[in-house]
Amino acid sequence: MESWNFIRVAAACPVTSVADVHANVANVKRCIDEAIEKNAKLIIFPELCVTSYTCADLFLQKKLLDKSADGVAELCRYSLEADALIAVGAPLYADGIVYNCAYILFQGKVLGIVPKSYIPNYEEFYERRWFSSGKTIIDCYIDLPFQKKVPFGVDLIFQSGTFQIGFEICEDLWSVVPPSSFLSLSGAQLIGNLSASNEVVSKSDYRRSLITSQSARTMGAYLYAGAGIGESSTDVVFGGELLIAENGQLLAQNARFQRKNQVVTSLIDIDRLNLQRVKNISFREAAETLPWKARKIQFAYRGLTFGTFDRVIDKHPFVPSDAKKRARRCSEIFSIQTSALAKRMEHTGLKKAVIGISGGLDSTLALLVIIKTFEMLGYERKNIVTVTLPGFGTTDRTYQNAISLCKKLETDFREVNIVAASLQHFKDIGHRPEIHDVTYENVQARERTQILMDIANKEGGLVVGTGDLSELALGWSTYNGDHMSMYAVNCSVPKTLVRYLVRYVAEEETQKDIAGILLDILDTPVTPELLPKNASGEISQKTEDIVGPYELHDFFLYYFIRSAFTPEKILFLANAAFGSEYEEQTIRKWLKVFVSRFFAMQFKRSAIPDGPKVGTVSLSPRGDWRMPSDASRNLWIENL
Repeated sequence: MESWNFIRVAAACPVTSVADVHANVANVKRCIDEAIEKNAKLIIFPELCVTSYTCADLFLQKKLLDKSADGVAELCRYSLEADALIAVGAPLYADGIVYNCAYILFQGKVLGIVPKSYIPNYEEFYERRWFSSGKTIIDCYIDLPFQKKVPFGVDLIFQSGTFQIGFEICEDLWSVVPPSSFLSLSGAQLIGNLSASNEVVSKSDYRRSLITSQSARTMGAYLYAGAGIGESSTDVVFGGELLIAENGQLLAQNARFQRKNQVVTSLIDIDRLNLQRVKNISFREAAETLPWKARKIQFAYRGLTFGTFDRVIDKHPFVPSDAKKRARRCSEIFSIQTSALAKRMEHTGLKKAVIGISGGLDSTLALLVIIKTFEMLGYERKNIVTVTLPGFGTTDRTYQNAISLCKKLETDFREVNIVAASLQHFKDIGHRPEIHDVTYENVQARERTQILMDIANKEGGLVVGTGDLSELALGWSTYNGDHMSMYAVNCSVPKTLVRYLVRYVAEEETQKDIAGILLDILDTPVTPELLPKNASGEISQKTEDIVGPYELHDFFLYYFIRSAFTPEKILFLANAAFGSEYEEQTIRKWLKVFVSRFFAMQFKRSAIPDGPKVGTVSLSPRGDWRMPSDASRNLWIENL
């Protein structure tokens, strides 16, 4: 099975018994078995899990230190048949010093030992009584009773193929500059934290925030395994929290305070992390600050099967699934759009806006943005010139919605029928009007744009564009027709999000009678209405019947631009997300359409008007996306 550069990782919390190495090792083994059964290739355990964290002055006892070394040796032997990198916490006695360490085990060997850098000695922590800091240890090796010359230090990264893994211990993450930052800058995409962070009110919230933030800052994956309730409760309690985060997103967690062994797993997308780092120049430049050169400890997985693909792939990556988050995002985007337009209006000194209203989603959203902007600036609504431009394909539903909306909003509403002008133009260029080809459609689109531009000149207004991000990606616009405006407020809003923005305004920012019109517009099929309506007067030209479902195209766009994935991997993810709704051959068909149109229509994107960026994906040629207009698509469609 193709791994697509995914790796399954696990964080485990075994039930521990204070200073009972035998019992602790037995539970670590049980957790290893469970994680292996789930196809995990990386398993991390809590800090000092071999002995338990709360042994206190017993860490100065030779009996415990010797037994701990025996326990690590036993786990090392146990890992012989396991195709997983395993990190367990245990003390290390060397040259009269005791270190708090992560032992990294793989197939019967200790690949390396990572000491804890920052030793807390404040409030409830007093680790310096027993442990010394290892933050200056680099380029070192150490002999164990059962293995000689083991790499030892904070400069270790463990690498198998494209996977690079680093480790830090508990307080290291709480420091101003965590070791994981250096490890990530040295190439590690996966960081394991072996921890024993006790529970106090609200600390878990801060811990989760810290871990997700560090994963975002390092553009990596962060695995956290905390000590559990088996630790001593003399003064503090440990909850056994397990967390897995990727680039700022929490992928997996457990319920704390469990009285049995716990294992959580998740799939990590290494491609996503690698490609984010490639794009981020600041990340690359920060590597110049590294205090040491990492030692790459090589090992080789036997295979990379991750089992069931259970990673949640959002069908609509531009739209938060949580209703509250969705409302916040819509509010923020609407504020960005209105602030951008307000600045352009103020800069140009214009007090009027001109917009073509079709009764469709995009022009409706753009009009709502203008309305809000004029309220902010204290301009009168009568200075918003709304123009409906009915043609050969205009239906009663869209026409009436356009009229009703503009009048309810008290704009300067005008109607200019383009049929006669289009027929004259057909005659001028020698085109027969019964031939319903691209010329037939584009004549109408350009006639509409010309009228809007000329009205703007006459009135001293700004033509506000209505086209959205999805249309830009597909080139679904007429060059120098609806492709052109004086300012484009929707240019980085994808079609799937336009719908939610209009609904947000209907529910949160407008009167009930206007909301009713907006909701009917939401229920209208997406259409350019450039072909004659059918015999019953209904829409005959539905965009998604021609170019494919916008929910698929927005999905393709997100992973093509935001993640820079190959079309093959995008197809795999799309099948995972939409498998219950579309057959694979259907998804493959529309993906090929997307890629083909994306490459073919770059020339349109190279000449688009100004407009505000609202999200992480934008196709502005002045910023986010610079691509030659004549680039070949062949490499991207050869396997579709």
